[in-house]
Amino acid sequence: MNELRKRIKDKKRIVVKIGSSSLTHKETGDIDYIRMEKLVRELSDIRNQGKEVVLVTSGAIAAGRNAMHLKEIDAESQAKAMAVKQACSAVGQARLMMTYQRLFSEYNQIAGQILMTKNTIVDNLNRYNAHNTFSELLRMGVIPIVNENDTIATYEIEIGDNDTLSAIVAALVGADLLILLSDIDGLYTDDPRRNPDAKFIEQVDELTDEYLDMGKESTGSSVGTGGMNTKLVAAKIATLSGADMVIANSADIGVLHRIIAGEKEGTLFVAHKDENFDLPDFVHSLHNG
Repeated sequence: MNELRKRIKDKKRIVVKIGSSSLTHKETGDIDYIRMEKLVRELSDIRNQGKEVVLVTSGAIAAGRNAMHLKEIDAESQAKAMAVKQACSAVGQARLMMTYQRLFSEYNQIAGQILMTKNTIVDNLNRYNAHNTFSELLRMGVIPIVNENDTIATYEIEIGDNDTLSAIVAALVGADLLILLSDIDGLYTDDPRRNPDAKFIEQVDELTDEYLDMGKESTGSSVGTGGMNTKLVAAKIATLSGADMVIANSADIGVLHRIIAGEKEGTLFVAHKDENFDLPDFVHSLHNG
């Protein structure tokens, strides 16, 4: 077991995902600048170790909602609610990137923005172009910052959550490690918030149906969209694409350098690369299955 953890030190291309609940103050929904600054510092340090880093970040809708002084998205119809959400995203994404750009520049790092939808992966030309853009950004030493393009995404073309998006990005760029920073320590046999007897699972050697069934639709956050179910879907995409994946608690952002150093943090899902795994096909089946 320790051998697999030690191998993490040698990972060269790392995707890190952080959720809305990890980037905002619970009481107000405002961006938590201290946590964001710590995240940027950790990622900059990983970059300085000679590794390539991609950040998948949530928080655009939350940042926009806050800028527009909307506590909740309250609308008379679903279509209107979608329009409000997309407007908030347009404002919030710009604010979010401005903050990231400023923070990364303090550590002499350059950040770039990539916004994706399901079509980015399902369409062959889009996928080819996205892959080339990522490759070139990483070659230039840029840290790509990725989010779903909520401003134009509708149910038909949305990926829907950034756990899945981060795994898709890991597969697309050929990452060898995906780290999901969450509001939970890792995978448990049951929801530890509801069941005190839930056991922590330190390592998943193979993602069997038994594990996938543990992903009940549960999330303790009002701003996030991903429960354990989306994290297990992410684990499936990542491990079949050849990347190890770790789910860890973002309560202490410093968990990142401990994971990279090979320490036992969170749940490790071991990669099982499957040459027959068809990423576009799998993404196409999301919501349709």
